[in-house]
Amino acid sequence: MSGTAARLGLWTATALVVGNMIGSGLFLLPSSLAPYGAASALGWAISGLGSLLLAAVFARLGQLRPGASGGPYAFAQAGFGDAVGFVVAWCYWISIWSAVPAIAIALTGYAGNLLPALTATPARAAACAIVTLWICTLFNLGGLRTAGGVQLLTTLVKVAALVVFALAGLFWFEPAAVATAAPAFNPSGHSLAEVAFATSALTLWAFLGLESATVPAGSVHDAERTVPRATLLGTAIAIVVTIAACSAVMRLVPAAELAHSSAPFADAVRPLFGDAAARVVALVAAITCLGALNGWVLMLGQLPLAVARDGLFPAAFGRVDANGTPRTGLLLGAVLSSVLVLANYHASLVSLFTWSILLSTAASLLPFLVCALALLRLERGRPLLSLLAVLAALYAAYALAGTGTQALLWGAGLLLAGLPCYLWLRWRQQQR
Repeated sequence: MSGTAARLGLWTATALVVGNMIGSGLFLLPSSLAPYGAASALGWAISGLGSLLLAAVFARLGQLRPGASGGPYAFAQAGFGDAVGFVVAWCYWISIWSAVPAIAIALTGYAGNLLPALTATPARAAACAIVTLWICTLFNLGGLRTAGGVQLLTTLVKVAALVVFALAGLFWFEPAAVATAAPAFNPSGHSLAEVAFATSALTLWAFLGLESATVPAGSVHDAERTVPRATLLGTAIAIVVTIAACSAVMRLVPAAELAHSSAPFADAVRPLFGDAAARVVALVAAITCLGALNGWVLMLGQLPLAVARDGLFPAAFGRVDANGTPRTGLLLGAVLSSVLVLANYHASLVSLFTWSILLSTAASLLPFLVCALALLRLERGRPLLSLLAVLAALYAAYALAGTGTQALLWGAGLLLAGLPCYLWLRWRQQQR
């Protein structure tokens, strides 16, 4: 970026982390977890601890490679070279544009709660999701200053609203008032080990984005200090708020109803305060999902920009306009996200959301695993940091297995699709 381009400070970078983490994973995830009842707390515990380990890994890597844009890609390349760097960049890019539809779908679910006509048919719901992701693309085409301002504002709104909601749901209402809504501890019929395995992959989706501040690091002010602080602070805030708010929803809504809800937070408020309060909650949820969507769309352009400037993505991704905006990455990513929505528009919102988050999580976990191993390699001879890297790597491998066969097969297929691109770029470099 040019020296005159806007740069991200601590609070904006922290807002990027919190905004990307607190989004659709919070506002629709209770519906995906409903079949597991209160036993899903096992998944929250595992993914919460694992996310803190991964955040610590990225914070340290951010100190070792200050100002290196690209996040997981930059760290994998530093640890293992160009070939591994490309694989990680390709996987992480897939995880971003497959995450965007899930967030747009969650936003659509809450928008439909306000205006039912928007989601009256699967085709309308898909069209609404596509329109919202393109609105965020336009925000980001306006430059980092516009995108960062939207991110900071929506993050402040969502954190304040969710803290109030979590306190109300967990402490202000008497247990007798919600006794009929309390689900069985483990209604799934699976063993606790199986529940922990399955829910840890689902709940990790709520914490994806913990690495967000490392992706545009080249555009962050005083990156050596700001990126690690924003990563750790943002992750801690998001974990506390997310678990508290989701627990409140699962306490207030019957499991059978929750499993099919496209707006679980609104459904939790409606029996207590009526339709007007539910509409307010739906509006706040839609605004906060918009913030998360804006942050992930921002990364659609920033990641390919960093990789292209190292010669591992086509050169078109490395070009920016007068605002410092990588238009090619933004536009292509938005197109791919739109195609993913259209390819599955016939499914219910909850089913489409669950499928999208498992695919995105699977695509994210390989880069996370490689980054933990990169820290292990870069910090040889430092026992505490080596232990941190080993624990984070074990968690990433565990969660990757928990995404399931379908998501792993899709991820493997998309990864193989990137190999011709890598070979072509290598051939072009040799020719030059």
